Amino acid sequence: MDNQKTFYKSVITIALPVTLQSLLQSSFSVIDQIMIGKLGSSSIAGIGLAAKFSSMYSVILSAVAAVTGIMVSQYIGKKDEKEAGRSFYVNLFLAVAFSIVFSVACFCFPEYIMSFYTKDIVTRQAAAGYLRIIAFSFMPLAASMVCSAMLRCLDAAKYPLYATIVSVILNTCLNYVLIFGKAGIPEMGVNGAAFATVISQAVSFLLILFFMGKTVKRKIKLVFVLRFNGNRRKQYLKILLPIIACEFFWSLGENIYTAIYGNTGTDPCAAMMLTIPLQTLLIGVLSGFSQAAGVIIGKSLGSREYNRAYKESVKIMFYALCGSILLSVILLLSGRYYVQIYNTSKKIKETAFHILVVFALVSPVKVQNMVLGGGILRSGGKTKYIMWIDFMGTWLFGVPLGCLGAFVLNLGIPYVYLLLSLEECVRLAVSLVLFKKKYWMQSLE
Repeated sequence: MDNQKTFYKSVITIALPVTLQSLLQSSFSVIDQIMIGKLGSSSIAGIGLAAKFSSMYSVILSAVAAVTGIMVSQYIGKKDEKEAGRSFYVNLFLAVAFSIVFSVACFCFPEYIMSFYTKDIVTRQAAAGYLRIIAFSFMPLAASMVCSAMLRCLDAAKYPLYATIVSVILNTCLNYVLIFGKAGIPEMGVNGAAFATVISQAVSFLLILFFMGKTVKRKIKLVFVLRFNGNRRKQYLKILLPIIACEFFWSLGENIYTAIYGNTGTDPCAAMMLTIPLQTLLIGVLSGFSQAAGVIIGKSLGSREYNRAYKESVKIMFYALCGSILLSVILLLSGRYYVQIYNTSKKIKETAFHILVVFALVSPVKVQNMVLGGGILRSGGKTKYIMWIDFMGTWLFGVPLGCLGAFVLNLGIPYVYLLLSLEECVRLAVSLVLFKKKYWMQSLE
């Protein structure tokens, strides 16, 4: 009974703040899209395309943060503070190194990068300007994500939530002021949205840094160590490299999907971009289950309680499934009302609604993949399994089906989206087989 109470408390303690954090970010993204929507379809598509490329960086950062969570949670389960500290600092250093690479690329070559996404010159220029500015947000974002992963492992998930509350409110207020030129500031349009992102991300980083210092003093002795010995280095790379490759190729596939949308025309692309905040919002509502799974199952594996880890995994998957089905029903009932809030043509709104219908159908499968692949199967450090599952789903099914639908069959964008989303079903089928085989269950040495 005590174990049951501890489990539910851990799920709530981790999942609820993460869920609220994601809800806040996504809901304010909807507000941002409404503001940007007043600038026209080229601006909507431009920011959406630039954000999609920058999401490749965010996904790689998420991979580094995931590795941080896997290692730190297991070492905390083993009560090994030295290795927990080493895991944190090594991953923080790696995240900052990635931020430098992406910042230089986005600042120096934004138009070249955006030329792969769209042939529309106006859209490409808007995207390039936005990308060049948000490059300055990459380094604070890197440190924030790794520190947030550490805080969740220390049962302090509420602190990243607090930082997010401040950040998203600030970002929304700055968007209003800078996009439309309020409070005596010149109207900046798309660039104003980019500056708002940079400033709010910097503030978020400072807050998380403050909370990190406050929490670490109370809960753990965080030893500064960067070097691994031979065995530790080998183990780290076996966890890190597959997950980095997995997230990179998955994100690259997502960017190819976006390029497919962009090359179907500005209006269809704008329709897809209008749905992204709501898609992110609904997936984000249940993202806390994935984060909770990674930390809770990781600690159980670290203490070698394998039966407990398996039972807890089944419970988390069931809760996520029920939640995703409920949200899909709500989306089907309210999707038409959502698209009406945008100042776009009737055709774009209708296309956006049809995309939301497709998303509602595949959303439960997406959520199960997020919880299984993003939390449970990775918690034992067997990240190569997820790498191959994602690679197979995206590159053997998703990308070919998307290209077939868009460029061979010349289907509308909702049908293209449905075709390429079938890869989620492939990933889930393989993931469930691995889950039942229990190959993923191991304790780090």
